[in-house]
Amino acid sequence: MKERMRYERRHSRWYEALLLGWPFQLIVGALVVMGLPAWERWGWGFWEYFPQVRSNTVLACGLAFVGILWTLRRMHRFPGARVSAFIAPTVSVAYLLVVAVLFFTREEYTRQVLFGSYLMSLGWFYLAFFLGRRYRRMKLAVVPAGRVAELEPTPDIELRSLDKPDLAGVRYDGVVADLHADELTPEWERFLARCTLHHIPVYHVRQIQESMTGRVRIEHLTENEYGSLLPSLSYQGAKRFIDLVAALLLLPILAPLMLATAVAIRLDSPGPALFIQQRMGFRGVPFRVYKFRSMYIDQRGSGFTEGDDDPRITRVGRFIRKCRLDELPQLFNVIRGEMSFIGPRPESMELSEWYERDVAFFSYRHVVRPGISGWAQVEQGYAAEVDGMTTKLQYDFYYIKHFSLWLDILIAFKTLKTIVTGDGAR
Repeated sequence: MKERMRYERRHSRWYEALLLGWPFQLIVGALVVMGLPAWERWGWGFWEYFPQVRSNTVLACGLAFVGILWTLRRMHRFPGARVSAFIAPTVSVAYLLVVAVLFFTREEYTRQVLFGSYLMSLGWFYLAFFLGRRYRRMKLAVVPAGRVAELEPTPDIELRSLDKPDLAGVRYDGVVADLHADELTPEWERFLARCTLHHIPVYHVRQIQESMTGRVRIEHLTENEYGSLLPSLSYQGAKRFIDLVAALLLLPILAPLMLATAVAIRLDSPGPALFIQQRMGFRGVPFRVYKFRSMYIDQRGSGFTEGDDDPRITRVGRFIRKCRLDELPQLFNVIRGEMSFIGPRPESMELSEWYERDVAFFSYRHVVRPGISGWAQVEQGYAAEVDGMTTKLQYDFYYIKHFSLWLDILIAFKTLKTIVTGDGAR
């Protein structure tokens, strides 16, 4: 019994697993989010009389709640995902989607109940976040050997170095060790085995390092792992369909803004409104990218932006770069299938050829479609192309390795934040 208590995983007791588990959040949350607004509008016992208008409304509230819960839990797995910042947009998008479905299918529903459910969802998820914040921060024990010294704690992960191969009665979410370290003695190896036997996860330092930084280091791409990073073909197909539909819907909405931007560019400086450049695309096939011109055409310089004070940038160009309006013509690239909304940023042919010579595995980033925005852009920002290219590539590899709808949603929310605040724009 003493041995079992000394090696007990954090949050493993039955009442902790119950209160912190998703079934409790799903069942109790659904009762609050669906039940309270329905009871307030239709009175107690509303379920005894359930015409289609009520069933449509309750079903819409339930689907929105499940989608929000699932999305937030999946996004929380990625580094840098401050869930509190994405609760309001996630809830709003979910309810807008169910309202859109009800509107286009001409199904009846009660607006008061749906709006009340929306407000209850906001309250429920914010309350759950702030009450459970201290429990969501992972507590990891660190075996002091090898490359673990490179790890640094983050707001989401607490690291505690062990002095000896014993947890000393402290409950942890897992143990981190450099499993390839020469300093890993047989005593430490037996300790890791005991942790595994007591269902305490043992993580290799590389796995934790990637989850903390959001990057896959190039030196970690061994031959076997390099071949295992192929993105999901099924999601690639679904993503292409989503990109096409979204671009076709956005094009007529954004057309007035694009026209106004083009006029402002022409009035601000001589030259065409569009900038067209050959760039390396999907599977290494070159394509022409369309952007609004943000530089003077009569000034020469490097083939990349030299920081925020580049004298070649026009007055209007500085504004449209800050707000990302210069990227709007790439909607046509998305429609043509040359780009996606989310993906690694396409580089010019000159830079791509340079990087392929000097940076290992650079061409692998072309395994997915390039994007208007991407993981490297929202995490690192738009630095000059030459500076920090290796770091950008590490972010691109992380995106490819975790290629999924949930990561794309997180990037979309972070991109929207950048557009609104201007933070991270180049």
